[in-house]
Amino acid sequence: MKRRTFRVEAPHASLPLAEALAAELGVPRDEAERLVGVGAVYVAGRRSRDAGTRLTAGQVVTVVLEEGGQSPLAAAPAPVSALRVLHEDEDVIAVDKPAGMTAQPTEGRVGDSLVDRVGEHLKRPAGLVHRLDRETSGVTVFGKTPKATTALAEEFREGHARKRYLAAVGPVELPSQGVIDLPLSKDPSRPGRWRATRAANGIPALSEYRVLFAGSDFCLVELLPQTGRTHQLRAHLTALGAPILGDKRYGGAARAGGLVAPRCLLHAQALELGHPRTGGPVRFEAPVPEDLARFFAAAGVEAPSGPIRPLDGSAGVA
Repeated sequence: MKRRTFRVEAPHASLPLAEALAAELGVPRDEAERLVGVGAVYVAGRRSRDAGTRLTAGQVVTVVLEEGGQSPLAAAPAPVSALRVLHEDEDVIAVDKPAGMTAQPTEGRVGDSLVDRVGEHLKRPAGLVHRLDRETSGVTVFGKTPKATTALAEEFREGHARKRYLAAVGPVELPSQGVIDLPLSKDPSRPGRWRATRAANGIPALSEYRVLFAGSDFCLVELLPQTGRTHQLRAHLTALGAPILGDKRYGGAARAGGLVAPRCLLHAQALELGHPRTGGPVRFEAPVPEDLARFFAAAGVEAPSGPIRPLDGSAGVA
C-alpha cells in the first residue's frame, strides 16, 4: 500500500479539501475530487467524501495512492450491493454483513465499511457494538439510539449475547462435539496472527463446537463462541489442526473436494440477545452465503437454523 500523509499548514487552511489535495499532490483538481469520491481520502482519521469540506490548520490528511498494486482510480468501482436488512425497529437494526467489507472505517483503506452503509441507510450515525472480521459474513447489530447502543453493548460485555457461526474446515478427526479452552496471544513470529496455546501468557478464550459433517475432503462445523476475542474461532480451529478453508492467514486450503474457498469460509449465522427496550429475547439469522452453501450442498446436510442449541453434557475439553 502506498499513501501520502500531510498536515494542513497555513497556506491550505480554509481551502476546500479537493483544492488543498490537488496542490499538495500536484494533480489536477478533478483527479483530487475523484480520489475523495472513491473514499481514498481521510481527514483527521475519518474518511471524507465531501470534496468541498473546508480544512483547518493542524488537521492531518491521508490519501491512499496505491492499494493492491494499483491506484484506487485505476478500475471502475465494483457495484455496491444493496444493504441486506434482517430486522429493523425503532431501537435496533440487524444486517447481514457481506464478506470482504470492513466493519468500520479504517484509515488507509479504500471503500465503504458496514458502519458507513448502515449510517447511510439510517441517515444518521449507527451505533456499532460488535465487529466481524473483514472476510467473515453474517449477522451484525447496531443501536439506533444512544440508549439502545449502550444496552446492546452491555449484552455483549456481560456475555448474554449468544452466537452461532458456521465454517468449512480441512479434513480432521474430531469428537462429534467439544469445548476449546485455549488462551489467545499474539503470535510474535507472524504479525497479524493470534495463537491458541496454554504455553503463552494469553487472554482466556472459550469456544464450543459441533461437527455437522465429517468427510475425507472437508468438514463442516457449528461454532458457539463463549467469549469474543479477536480471531478466536480462526485461532482455535487452527490449534485443533482444522484451519478454516480459504483462511490464508491461518493456513486454510484454497479448495477442497473440488470446490473453491474464495475467502475465509466463516459465517455468523445467528445471534440471540435481549432487546434493548423490552429486555425480551430476540434472534436474528443470516442466510448461508453461496460460497459456503456450496459445501453444505456437496455434503448433503442442511445448515442449522432456529434457536441456538447448547452442547449436551458429554462434550470434552480441548
